[in-house]
Amino acid sequence: MYLTCFSSLLIKKSSRSDGMALITLWRNLCHLADFRVHGTQAALKSRPVNHLNKGVKGHLHTRFSSLQPEPCRMGSHTACGKKFHSENGYNLQPLSEQGFSQVHNWDGLDSNLNSKDEQMFYRKLNSLTSWREVLGFISTQEILPDSMAAGALQRICEVEEGDGEQRLPKEVLENSTFQALCFRFEQQPACLSNTGLVAALQALVLSSHVDHQGRLIQNLVAECQNRLQTGVLETSDLCVLGETLIRLQGPGCVTLEPIIHQLQSKKLETFTPENIVAIYRILQTCAEKRDQHQTFLNMVNNFAPSVVSSLSPKSVNQMLDALMVLDQIQACPLIIKLGKYVVRHVPQFTSEELGKVLEAFRYFGYSDKFFTKALQQYVTSHHLSLTPEIISQVAEYCSRKLIRSKPILNAVAEAFVCHSEKLSPTQISELIEPFGKLNHLPPNAPAFFRKLENVLFTNINHFPPKTLLRVLHSCSLIGCHPVNFMAKIFSPFFLQQLQGEESCVDRLSLAQLTQLFLTALLECPCYKGPKLFPKFQLKSFLTPCCSMETPLDFQLYKYVMTALIELLGARTYFASKVLTPYCYTIDVEIKLDEEGFVLPFTANEDVHKRIALCIDDPNRFCSNGIHLLGKEAIKQRHLGLLGYEVVQVPYHEMEKLKSRHQLVKYLQGKLFSQNSVLAGTLASSQGR
Repeated sequence: MYLTCFSSLLIKKSSRSDGMALITLWRNLCHLADFRVHGTQAALKSRPVNHLNKGVKGHLHTRFSSLQPEPCRMGSHTACGKKFHSENGYNLQPLSEQGFSQVHNWDGLDSNLNSKDEQMFYRKLNSLTSWREVLGFISTQEILPDSMAAGALQRICEVEEGDGEQRLPKEVLENSTFQALCFRFEQQPACLSNTGLVAALQALVLSSHVDHQGRLIQNLVAECQNRLQTGVLETSDLCVLGETLIRLQGPGCVTLEPIIHQLQSKKLETFTPENIVAIYRILQTCAEKRDQHQTFLNMVNNFAPSVVSSLSPKSVNQMLDALMVLDQIQACPLIIKLGKYVVRHVPQFTSEELGKVLEAFRYFGYSDKFFTKALQQYVTSHHLSLTPEIISQVAEYCSRKLIRSKPILNAVAEAFVCHSEKLSPTQISELIEPFGKLNHLPPNAPAFFRKLENVLFTNINHFPPKTLLRVLHSCSLIGCHPVNFMAKIFSPFFLQQLQGEESCVDRLSLAQLTQLFLTALLECPCYKGPKLFPKFQLKSFLTPCCSMETPLDFQLYKYVMTALIELLGARTYFASKVLTPYCYTIDVEIKLDEEGFVLPFTANEDVHKRIALCIDDPNRFCSNGIHLLGKEAIKQRHLGLLGYEVVQVPYHEMEKLKSRHQLVKYLQGKLFSQNSVLAGTLASSQGR
């Protein structure tokens, strides 16, 4: 009633242009009980906060400890109260109808506020774990500088984000202290310090609690743009503003280029580690303009190694992710430095962060034995609690980098047995393939392959044809042959599915089909199902993608060839790169007669034994040892079943030889150790 009377009298007084009478009437009304408010409380009763909506979408990046208090005074306002509206279906009451007993008068700021008080404030604020605690704490503060108010807003958003909520509860939206914070930043953005201004905007935008089109956000954005134009924002403020505007307006916001331009004009030596990470994140959002910003990126890439040691696990992860998106392969010193510091952060990474690290390492081709060891410790201790995504990513990382880590692969096998129902067909493929590729049979192999067989029987129709073929082929590489599924993959229906809409089946799939069929013939005598049509069989496994065989290393071959000529007496007694009728290519073939004497490689009669000499360079082994890859193991296994005497000459044995004479003796022992007569003849001829 008082408010209605006052409004009508105000209009009448205004129309009479009687200013003194209006002031007198207002002063008299202020002495009534219903109008006795002070400072900020009066302002709060007169104006609402903008519409509050949407859910939490991102983590807050401004660190509280970096905010510097810069108090500002807020005068009282006399605008009329309005109602709040929320998009989740309820209306908030007008501020004039709510109690504000908890809101303190923040106008009277202590000019003697010191850094110790500020540190105590943030220490207490960071220890609070609910929005009720935060609002209760700040309502007791007689002094609340703008940076502290922004920090309080951020903490409210952080604790709600940690609870997994998508919207602030109704109680927060109606809380007078929360509305006081929002109202303060809406009415007086020009009074805020640069740090307080961008921090408040970040807290409200990143949490998505406030209507992005409302007056509160618009006022803060307008003030930020004004200060950007005048060039008064420091490096940290520019970084926070850039990331906030990207979140608010998207990567295409027009203000982003002026921000990047001003950042380029700053001295990199003054940038904090957090600033460097923020620059990468900003540039990452406009990766399509990478060439335009490459000069600036090169400068940052050269400076960034100096700050890596100060980065948090999350920041290391974000920098690696940005470098990958921006395709900064040339930043080798930075990538290597990040890789070294990733090792110490592995236990602190979340599953998502570890997955991004693995993805970046695969992209840059980076591997490190210390990282592998840290990954082993992490996976073996957490393998039953890790998500299916991270389990498959760890397995794929080992597969891509050819790392045969028994602890990791054994842990992956255990996780698969326990959680196979949670894995998608693609994840199952990524998890199974490393075992075949790296030629590793886990200790729980019976349970492992029994579980895989059950999964395939139950969900085989959900597996894409190429994915199913890769899984079955991987099993055959380590001698666990998928006999129960061979009839399906050799059937015309499956081959038609494999071909799809293409004119023919790709060469890799043909190679896998051919090797599976050869496996069925050589290693699975119990298989009586359909055969693979000839048109789906390759003539050679030595494909350009090197999927079934690794090409012969030319330098190592020349080294061995010279010793073979000296051992056998002439080049005519051995052939190189011989394609067999069974698709495999032999590095060196030597033919022997029934008495064990060497025949010319052109001889086709009286051949009693064929020796397949495998000159194995490092590319045929796992990267972290001397264990043959699966494709090389199955090749040697099949050559033995086809009647060849397989003689392996690995690089790590030849590296121990100090002269060609020692190499000749080494080859003699490898080739003719069982033929003492011929070995003696060769030895005597060498002596002469």
